[in-house]
Amino acid sequence: MSEVEDKYTRETITSLKVWVPGKLFSFTCTRPSGFRFTAGQFARLGVDNTLNLPGEPEIIWRAYSMVSGPYDEHLEFFSIVVPDGAFTSHLSQLEVGSPIYIDKTNFGFLTTARFESGNDLWLLGSGTGLAPFLSILHDPQTWEQFENIVLVHSARTAEELVYQDMINGFTEHPVLSELIDDVKKRFFYVPVVTREKIHGHLSERITMLLENGQLSEHTGLHLSTDRSRFMICGNPEMVTDIRKVLKSQGYSPARRNSPGEIAVENYW
Repeated sequence: MSEVEDKYTRETITSLKVWVPGKLFSFTCTRPSGFRFTAGQFARLGVDNTLNLPGEPEIIWRAYSMVSGPYDEHLEFFSIVVPDGAFTSHLSQLEVGSPIYIDKTNFGFLTTARFESGNDLWLLGSGTGLAPFLSILHDPQTWEQFENIVLVHSARTAEELVYQDMINGFTEHPVLSELIDDVKKRFFYVPVVTREKIHGHLSERITMLLENGQLSEHTGLHLSTDRSRFMICGNPEMVTDIRKVLKSQGYSPARRNSPGEIAVENYW
């Protein structure tokens, strides 16, 4: 068996969408036969080093969370363009029909299985940290596990608040609306813009919104260690800061042998 057949598969880009030119884009690709994952996990993606960047291997690999749900026929990913980044320099040049490699193994522990109890699920993300939460929202099991779900997405500018159609569509999702009662009453979307003043949008950092009680006031959901469960995904500094705030409020990490209220993902 060749290395490709043994460790990863060669897939094909099927669509591309530029959200913010030179900054944010997403793409879909074919899904490898037999590739299974739990909502919230990530995959290792590979691109050919066609630019022959020095010090980089023939295939450059990076971790990307799935946007798509576990039952979708395709895979979807959301990416930021890193200036002079070895991976995104190649990825942003791909076109429909271009090849992309996917490791056969799924990775990550940012899944709702981390929580043994809780009523309200708070998904706290910044930038491309939105991706795993969209996958989690696609999974009917999430809606069965929690009474209320809050998606908080923080971006610097309003144009970076992407996937609006998908987010607004969860309340009208044909499968979810058929399986789950009162989706509209149980889902709260909280967009946050930190570098612009936008009417109807919160503007403080998520840490401040947790500390001053605005998130609770905005949604009408009381925060408590009994009810509230938190998932955090975004840049490392943001994740660290939110964890510190939550720990100061009495919340603890959810570990394999120790039930808790906080789950994070570390790609770095």
